[in-house]
Amino acid sequence: MAKNDAPAEKTSRLKQIRSAYQLTKKSDPTVGLVLAGIFLGIVAVFVAAGFFVGPLLVWIPLGVALGFLAATIVFGRKVEKAAYSQIEGQAGAAASALQTLRRGWNVTPAVAVTKNADIVHRVVGRPGIVLVGEGQASRVKNLLAAEGKKHTRVAGGAPVITLVAGQGEDEIDIRKLTKHVMKLPQALQPSEITDLLQRLKALDAVRPQVPMPKGPVPTSLKGARQAMKGR
Repeated sequence: MAKNDAPAEKTSRLKQIRSAYQLTKKSDPTVGLVLAGIFLGIVAVFVAAGFFVGPLLVWIPLGVALGFLAATIVFGRKVEKAAYSQIEGQAGAAASALQTLRRGWNVTPAVAVTKNADIVHRVVGRPGIVLVGEGQASRVKNLLAAEGKKHTRVAGGAPVITLVAGQGEDEIDIRKLTKHVMKLPQALQPSEITDLLQRLKALDAVRPQVPMPKGPVPTSLKGARQAMKGR
């Protein structure tokens, strides 16, 4: 990276962190006081230790470093909680959560959408093909079953797993969705994933283009995650 790009990148990260803080403060107005309390509390403990044990020049920097680390960890958790609370219940919330999956996962939002706003998203990775439905339980299960059959025909033996995102019985809460997907048993090698993605392109090419329900896919979760990564 060129040297003149560094200030711009730093400014961008600061904007992301500021946006993440503002997002969190909307649902948790005390976030600033909590973070300040954690930081100052840890620093105070280490300053006291420096007086009793010494030397202060060692204990104070250590307290500042640990206080900042603790406040950052708590901030990250609060940002994620606030982001999930904003997208929960919106059409496309599961897609927003799935798009935070890191390298090695191929996420295709809304491979199938009905007029009733039932949606199926697709994730391809080491476990195989994971189809994630969101919408009214009985309807989306029927949609998942239909999509499962279509994908099985081109999967070449790769596992096809279906999940329903939601808070009902046998559904996966979107707050736990990505962790659940990442913990699925691994069945494919990277070369097999590449071959599978090529076969899925053929399936996608013959299906009609389906629009997402009215309104954009929520992006606050992905933006919040990016802000915390920037730190």
